[in-house]
Amino acid sequence: MPALDLSIVDEVETALDTGSAEKRLETVKRVTDLFLLSAGSYKDEQIELFDTVLERLIKTIEIRALADVSARIALAELSAQLAPVSQAPPSTVRRLANNDEITIARPVLMESARLSPEYLVEVAATKGEQHLLAIAGRWWLKEVVTDALLARHYPSVSRRLVNNPGARVSSTGFAIVVTQAESDPELAIETGIRVDLPPELRHRLLRNATQAVRARLLSRAPPDIFEEIRTAIGAATAGVNRQMSRAHDFTAAKQLVARLNANGELNEATLLGFAKQRKYEETVAALTLLTRSNIDVIRPLMQSLRDDGVLVACKAAELNWETVSAILESRFSTGSLAPHELAKARGEFAKITVENARRLLKFWQVRAL
Repeated sequence: MPALDLSIVDEVETALDTGSAEKRLETVKRVTDLFLLSAGSYKDEQIELFDTVLERLIKTIEIRALADVSARIALAELSAQLAPVSQAPPSTVRRLANNDEITIARPVLMESARLSPEYLVEVAATKGEQHLLAIAGRWWLKEVVTDALLARHYPSVSRRLVNNPGARVSSTGFAIVVTQAESDPELAIETGIRVDLPPELRHRLLRNATQAVRARLLSRAPPDIFEEIRTAIGAATAGVNRQMSRAHDFTAAKQLVARLNANGELNEATLLGFAKQRKYEETVAALTLLTRSNIDVIRPLMQSLRDDGVLVACKAAELNWETVSAILESRFSTGSLAPHELAKARGEFAKITVENARRLLKFWQVRAL
C-alpha cells in the first residue's frame, strides 16, 4: 500500500526550506496523487501525516496565490480532488474551505463530508455571498446550517436553499424566506410549493402574494399539497376582487364592443387599451369579436390558470406580443407575471401558427355548442 515514505517527507522538507515556488507546487501535486492512490485504505495516523504535510505546503502557497494565477489554480485543483473523498485530510479540507478565493473554497464547501455542521455555521457567519452559495448547494444540510445561511439575508442564497430538496429549513428560516418572498415573485412560488413549509407561513405568503403569483403557485403545486394550497389561496383571497374567479356580467361590455365594431373602431389598439386598463369584461368581449368566436369559448380561456388557451385565441386574432402580454396580465386585478413567465409564454406564442390557432378555436366553438 502506498504510503508517505521517507523520500517524500525529505522532498517536502527540501521544498519548504530551499525549494522554489514551482517546486512546492509540484510537491503538492505529488503528495496529493500519492494520497489519492489509496485514499480509502489509509489508517488514521497515515491520514494525519498526509494532513500535516499538505497543510504545511498549502501555507507556503497561499501567500503566493494572492498574486499568482498558477498557485490559485493548483489550490483549486487540490480542492476539487479532495472534495469527493470521504477520508480526505480534515485540516487540509478546512483550510481550503476557509480560503477567501471562492474558486479554491467552492469544491470542498459544496461537497466535502469532512466539514462538520458546526464548521459550516462558522463559515456562514464569516464569509461572503459566494461562499454561502456554495454551502447552500450541498446535497444535505441540517437546520442549524440553513438557519446560519438565511440569517445573512442574501436573496440568492435563499433561492438556492429553497430549490435544494436536501436542505432542511426550520420555521425560523422559513419566516426569513417568506419575508423576502414578498418582493420576489419567483422566490414566493418556489417557497410556496415546499412540502415542509409550515401551514401558517404558507398562509402568510399567500396573503401577501399577487394574484399572478397565487395562480402560478397553484399550477405548480405538488399533488400531496395541492388541496392545502388551494384552500389557503381561497382564504387569502376571501372578499378580494379576483378577476379570474368572480362572477362577471358581460352585458354592458358586449354592448360597448358591438358599438365600437359597428363604427369601425374595434381594432387591436382598442383591445390593448382595455387590457392595459385591466378592464376585464371589455377585454374578453373585444377578444371574442376579434377572433370571430363567442364569449362562452373565450371566457373559460381567460379564467384558466394556464396561458396556452389565451395564446391560441390571440394568435387566431393575429395580435402583437405587446397586446398578448397585456391580455395575459389583465386576468389579474393586481400584480403581474414574472419576467421568466412572460418569456416562456412568448416562446410558446411564437410556436403557434395562425392556421392551427384558428382551427383549434373553431373546434372549441363547436364543442361549446
